[in-house]
Amino acid sequence: MAEAERTIGTPDTPDDNGEQTAAAGASARPGASDESGTVAQEASARRRTGRGRRIAVLFAVAAFAYALDLISKMLVVAKLEHHEPIQVVGDLLELHAIRNPGAAFGFGAAFTIIFTLIAAAVIVVIIRLARKLYSFPWAVALGLLLGGALGNLTDRIFRAPGIFEGEVVDFIAPKGFAVFNLADSAIVCGGILIVLLSFRGLDPDGTVHKD
Repeated sequence: MAEAERTIGTPDTPDDNGEQTAAAGASARPGASDESGTVAQEASARRRTGRGRRIAVLFAVAAFAYALDLISKMLVVAKLEHHEPIQVVGDLLELHAIRNPGAAFGFGAAFTIIFTLIAAAVIVVIIRLARKLYSFPWAVALGLLLGGALGNLTDRIFRAPGIFEGEVVDFIAPKGFAVFNLADSAIVCGGILIVLLSFRGLDPDGTVHKD
């Protein structure tokens, strides 16, 4: 977990560089002490505001993804479970309620507790990394991961057969593919976005690096 935080590093956005240059120039003029102090305070305030907005985006996306997953599973359990599958696009896409003891898309059914602990660890890491988050795209990506992880973790804790061993409700069934849910979709979309951002060289702290 500590290693994951170190990959972000100390935020050093382009705005910070410009503000630091301005502060250095101000220090060379008469009365520069007060002026440079004011510039530094304004820069710090802008950094805090920017970080606060990114954190708000992260938790808003997470809450939206979590709410959609939770509501969809409640409807599936109430209306679809123990009933015949509903065809959405012919036989290409069906809504078919199943209980999945494994990971996303039905993998690893024998390791339910392990996947529960992994989901909990992911949530803790994302929350801890949020304090160093300055990138809007990264906020969206991490919000999707957080919302998806919370959705499936809720099933693990509160559904049968028992706490930390609960089976996840899956219901989206494309032809020739594993059955999944909206939490799985959020996790996959967040992961794909993170890969794309990494290829572009954009770090969570808002800096851009070139290999």
